[in-house]
Amino acid sequence: MNTYLAVYFGSAAVALLLTPMVICFAKLIHCVDKPNCRKVHASAIPRIGGVAIVLAMMLATIPIIALDNKIGQMFRELNEPLTGLFLGAMVIFLAGLVDDVRELGPWQKLGFQLIAAIIVCSAGVRITEIGITDNYTLHFGWISWPITFLWIIGITNAVNLIDGLDGLAAGVCAITCGVIAAFAIYNNQPVMAVIMLAMLGSLSGFLVFNFNPAKIFMGDSGSLFLGFVLSCASVISTQKTTTIVGLAIPILALGIPIFDTFFSMLRRILERRSLFAPDRSHIHHRLLDKGFKHSHAVILMYIVTLICAGIGLSMMVIRGKNSILLFAGASVLLIIVFRAVGAVRLFDSIAILKQNFKIARQTSEEKRHFENVQLYLKRAKTFDEWWSGICKAASELDFLWLSIDIPHRNGTIETLVWRPEKLKCASTSVVNLNVPVSHRRVGPKLEMEIGVRVNGSLESAGRRASLFIRLIDEYSLARLPSNPAETQDSIKIIHLGLQKRSCTPKYPLSDKSVTARPS
Repeated sequence: MNTYLAVYFGSAAVALLLTPMVICFAKLIHCVDKPNCRKVHASAIPRIGGVAIVLAMMLATIPIIALDNKIGQMFRELNEPLTGLFLGAMVIFLAGLVDDVRELGPWQKLGFQLIAAIIVCSAGVRITEIGITDNYTLHFGWISWPITFLWIIGITNAVNLIDGLDGLAAGVCAITCGVIAAFAIYNNQPVMAVIMLAMLGSLSGFLVFNFNPAKIFMGDSGSLFLGFVLSCASVISTQKTTTIVGLAIPILALGIPIFDTFFSMLRRILERRSLFAPDRSHIHHRLLDKGFKHSHAVILMYIVTLICAGIGLSMMVIRGKNSILLFAGASVLLIIVFRAVGAVRLFDSIAILKQNFKIARQTSEEKRHFENVQLYLKRAKTFDEWWSGICKAASELDFLWLSIDIPHRNGTIETLVWRPEKLKCASTSVVNLNVPVSHRRVGPKLEMEIGVRVNGSLESAGRRASLFIRLIDEYSLARLPSNPAETQDSIKIIHLGLQKRSCTPKYPLSDKSVTARPS
């Protein structure tokens, strides 16, 4: 017990001493987080607080290895897993620090997370089995590798995403460290208890400067490091107990960041945005939008975390099916909290999902039509074949009209017009566009006017117009063969059309028409 107390208070004292130094250093090198539309702070704040957290934890943990007692001996016996844990944690910390100073892309950060996960998994830190009940254990075999990867990367990013309010991530992680330490002590795992108490102490000292109004942020160097260590610590704890409680406790203690990350991913998928796109709809943003003060929103999430963590700790003494019921009850509580702040909207999500499926079907059908016409235009050798292919494309892509003026050397202008034989609707919204068409003659490009039926969606109209413009760009008049005989044949065909048709309105209802007028 004396070792535990020394580790906690020692790391807290070191964090209290180091954090002001880190604040001064960050200001000196201008490593600050500037306010923008997604941030809730109004002034530039130093953002490398993770340096103080990591140093305080390491300075309190590493000396334990040299102790001549039971805990020191157990540290030395776990040499390979601990080496993998600390090496992976340093990779994550350095990646986060580089991101704080110079900013890394999302794929680069994910790459570093994968490297760190490979290091710890190679050291034997894997979820190989979970005891569902006292009589049933689920063995994963080789699947333990991808499962552990998903767990480590998921928790790491969940903690990173929740770091949006002063003291929020630090407080939630401190509570998680406390419950994992309690679980480790209960199951006679002093090594994990020491690591968690060292992290708890460093967070306690850091929170003095990080709670609202914050004087420093932990940054990615802190949030990624915390998420990584917590995920790995829970895996090591599970290996020693082989019970689901080892994972259930951190899941419940980190319930807010885990659920927030899940709903954020779901929201971005429904909105057809990148999973890495910036967002301002996290639970802490929603609480502020509902009128909560900054500190009140943080304290409310502390309370929810404490309740869920308490339920997780009760699972240590309540075994069997009842523990699963407790876990389910805590999960329902978290869903209710997210539903109350507007993060979960089931019926709206179902409606958006149906709309997305409809758009996906339309997109697939439009692409199929485009590819069919593309083959047709590839074979075009004359102007008449080219125009027929363009008209076919307009029909397939649900256009209302095409019109192109072709000037001739004799001073006349030939106007080719296409409209469908039967209109689907007497009145409909239309998007009008003028599209330049390349040709071989000297002078300005020809211009084609197109009318695209909106068909209930401007997005669909824009997508069909884009496909048509791609056809015009890839198969323009300039790509037709320059054989004089063929060119003369095309001109004859057009003049035959002129002789057979009289002048008609700009947009006749005929399938294809040609008009002539003086230049």
